[in-house]
Amino acid sequence: MLKYSDCALQSRPDRGRGGFMAKVVNQQASKGRKSVDHDRNALLRSTPQRGSNQSTVRDYNERLVLQLIRNHGWLTKSEATVATGLSPNAVSVIFKSLDRAGLLVRGKPERGRIGQPSVPSAINPDAKRYMGLKIGRRSTELVIIDFAGGVVSRACEFHQYPVPERCIAFVDRAIPEVLGAAGINASQVAGFGVAMPWELWSWTEEAGAPKEVMEAWMAFDVEGALNRLGPWRVTVANDGTAACTAELMHGRHLDKTDFVYFFVGTFIGGGIVLNSSVFFGRQGNAGGFGPLRVPGGPPGKDRLVDCASLSVFEDRVRQAGGDPARVAADDGVWSAHPAEAADWIVTCARGLSHAVISSLAVIDFDSVIIDGAFPDDVRRAVVTAVQAELDKADLQGVGRPRVEAGKFGGVARAVGAATLPMYEDYAINQNTLMRSG
Repeated sequence: MLKYSDCALQSRPDRGRGGFMAKVVNQQASKGRKSVDHDRNALLRSTPQRGSNQSTVRDYNERLVLQLIRNHGWLTKSEATVATGLSPNAVSVIFKSLDRAGLLVRGKPERGRIGQPSVPSAINPDAKRYMGLKIGRRSTELVIIDFAGGVVSRACEFHQYPVPERCIAFVDRAIPEVLGAAGINASQVAGFGVAMPWELWSWTEEAGAPKEVMEAWMAFDVEGALNRLGPWRVTVANDGTAACTAELMHGRHLDKTDFVYFFVGTFIGGGIVLNSSVFFGRQGNAGGFGPLRVPGGPPGKDRLVDCASLSVFEDRVRQAGGDPARVAADDGVWSAHPAEAADWIVTCARGLSHAVISSLAVIDFDSVIIDGAFPDDVRRAVVTAVQAELDKADLQGVGRPRVEAGKFGGVARAVGAATLPMYEDYAINQNTLMRSG
């Protein structure tokens, strides 16, 4: 077993976790005398924060170094020593382990300093390939990404609304296509992630979909259907959370530890990042912002989903005599309907600014990331408009966050889907750290 001489992670926020749940005491006090010992032991075994054995600490340290390299682009051993607080020997062992696994590529030695030249290391894009499926209300998308988050191959099919059997049939047809384009076979897929709205059967009227058709998703086993198509393990998550995972993992947010992420799709969604880790929530639906109330809206239409969703822009294109299906399939619809686009951006930004303030009232986020299934210029316009709304807003009692554009745009949910198994394999999740050991 490898041994690190400096496993303690000292005072950094990402250098270890421990603690005890106060509810153990409260729940224990309510137990009868006869079952006190049994119940106490059961509660102790269920404590979320668990101690770690040597291999768990080693895995944590390797993930920490790997994520630092991913965030910085390139990192030398000496820089990793400074960043982690680990000893030079421990960092050297970690780099050797990551090198042996083929996860890193070495750059040119940095000369001109005292001592041996430093050799920077970066993520090896060719180390792994992950497949991701986005099931959306207007399209189904299948991608393969490399270990650095780059899209290697992609297939997409648009629809008016998703039907389970049709979506799986598309995946069955598209798998050979994306595998061939990526130059790999199914056995080389390291993981298969799925991003989809948690309740596809909700908001059917707003989506223009038959309720009876959409309710078929309630009993449909997506994971089982995809497992039958290949030799991969399947990970399923909410589409907004998946997009947020891609942003955190590949967006290089070095200056952020806590941020709220909004993704503007057919319906608004998003995710939460706490302690530099994605917070999935009890039911995996953290960041389901659609029901947030927005002041000033008409009765029954005063939710964030009613003003900051692409379905709203679809309605305006339809009212202007255009084809609403172009909103999902054709970026040119924004320039073809400039008045409707400008009006929607104002409405969207107003709703998002209220959602930002509501979020800040709960958690002191340092940043807000906004992305969506629209062109880059629209994304920039939305970000600028949200910043302008916050300039006018009453921010007493909350801190003004930075507002920035996301990295991926429309492909964020598919990339996020593919990133889910990568995140499980190689990222640090501070919110579940040491829960099993």
